[in-house]
Amino acid sequence: MRLIRTQGRGARDAAAALAQLERRGGAALDAVMPAVQRIVKDVRRGGDRAMFRYAAKLDGLTDRERFRVSAEEMAEAWAGTDAGLRDALTTAARQIRAFAKKQMPKAWSARAGSGLTVGQVVRAIDSVGCYVPSGRHPLPSTLLMTAIPAQVAGVARIVAVSPKPAKETLAAAHLLGITEFYRVGGAHGIAALAYGTETLARVDKIVGPGNLYVTAAKRLVAFDCAIDMLAGPTEIVVTSERGDAAEIATDLVAQAEHDPEAVAIFVTTREELAKQVIAETEAQSKRNAVAKEALRRNGVAIVAGSVEEAREITNRLAPEHLTVDSAEDVEWVKSAGSVFVGGWSAQPMGDYISGPNHTLPTGGMARVRGGLSVNDFVKLITVQEYAAEGIAELGEKAALLGDAEGLTAHAAAIRMRVKRASGANSKAGGRSRG
Repeated sequence: MRLIRTQGRGARDAAAALAQLERRGGAALDAVMPAVQRIVKDVRRGGDRAMFRYAAKLDGLTDRERFRVSAEEMAEAWAGTDAGLRDALTTAARQIRAFAKKQMPKAWSARAGSGLTVGQVVRAIDSVGCYVPSGRHPLPSTLLMTAIPAQVAGVARIVAVSPKPAKETLAAAHLLGITEFYRVGGAHGIAALAYGTETLARVDKIVGPGNLYVTAAKRLVAFDCAIDMLAGPTEIVVTSERGDAAEIATDLVAQAEHDPEAVAIFVTTREELAKQVIAETEAQSKRNAVAKEALRRNGVAIVAGSVEEAREITNRLAPEHLTVDSAEDVEWVKSAGSVFVGGWSAQPMGDYISGPNHTLPTGGMARVRGGLSVNDFVKLITVQEYAAEGIAELGEKAALLGDAEGLTAHAAAIRMRVKRASGANSKAGGRSRG
């Protein structure tokens, strides 16, 4: 990790470094986009033929019979999983499901004036594809985090895809009752989910993280198939004035071991604490090649001139994961994917078992959205119903807005109802006088 100071002689360099950190994200996708465009185009046009060609070349899938994972395979994986891990998966699933249920939006209906009722109904999307990476590490937790909110939302068809699913991931699929699981990944897997092939029917939305090719493919298909977000390398920021250097370092190293491109940042006003954290990360990452490389490339300790500046910097960075000292600190947090409070709250707990989703915005996108949630799998459909008195009260005002916009047919459609409502009210009044 390198140390930068926002005050004094290093201020200019610090400003440049912060600006570069704020711009992290999309540039790397541009480098792979030409290859991804070709793959996606091939699969969209060629269906199974193209998909299986890429699956054989890139995933090593030479036996088409193994393309769809059978229920028996998933059951065998569960049976062959250590009892302790089965219990951990079950506990994590329970925590994630309980949190998702609390997030579920509600249908409602209310009077919005005389003769007008408005509200919303909640409907699940029909189908979703859950992408589970299977590269450097098996990630059964990603299947839990993507499939469970979809189940809570009521999605009827949940498809899991992973190019080389680990036994642990198949065991998690059995635990969740997943019935469609395919051995496919990369840009060709995303294209198959987005456009469908003879063997794999298209889905309405694709969720889950992946490598650069997966992320670039998601960006490419996003106008034809909904996606959750464009997830880049893992990010962590710890903003602390009184944390323990060794504990802070453990979280920085933990997130750094995901990817050599991971971003790990410590923000404080205390230079001595920053130096201690740097020393601890170096010591703790000695035998972790991936974390060591990530910290070398993208590890930064920022010494701010004041607590207020440290907070401003943190919000500018809009990190995927953020650790702060106390619950009071949450009040100043404006942009973060998920917040961890205090020294006991190890960030990896959120990766596995706390309940909030670990599929989180990266590259500064926490400025505009939070992590994956049950809300990503539902549609909020608004409802409005007028009675005669409602159209009589509001209709002419709406028609005047139509006139102002030059949309004469809008105004005419409204005034026809206003006229009918006036007639209905006149008849009602006549019957009352009689």
